Amino acid sequence: MVEAKSHEQFAKAIHGEVWRLLENPHRTKEETERMVYAVHASCYHWLHAGSGVNHQRGEWFIARVYTVLEDAAAATQHARRCLELTEQHASLLEDFDFAFAYELMARAAALRGDRAEAADYLPRARKAGTEIKDPEDRKVFFDDFFAYPWFGFDPGPRPADR
Repeated sequence: MVEAKSHEQFAKAIHGEVWRLLENPHRTKEETERMVYAVHASCYHWLHAGSGVNHQRGEWFIARVYTVLEDAAAATQHARRCLELTEQHASLLEDFDFAFAYELMARAAALRGDRAEAADYLPRARKAGTEIKDPEDRKVFFDDFFAYPWFGFDPGPRPADR
């Protein structure tokens, strides 16, 4: 029990550090390296303290970091694992988890220049995003959706709020 609690505390602290580093547009090479190690460490700790939900979200976060760093191979690998976990733990996840998983599949595909796969997952992401019930969660999703580059792929217009 104590060990699980320690893993949870580490996971949360490291997760926060990754977000701070990810949102810093002027990261140094060393900070970028630390961010990559940290995002993996966060997922590792969640594997010991969390559930399939935490694993899915951890893989999403790893894929997001690699997408921002424009590492197409790693982004794709982790986006695909996130999608596998999304399907595996579907009954445990929130509606926004599906939207984010599809969004990352589309974005990773766009990053590696696979326009067909990006065109397949992008409408799934948009549809899942519009179906997010909580207005604040839906806003967070679409703010994120339009905040990061699409690598020459057009994500379309921002949906009207409902």
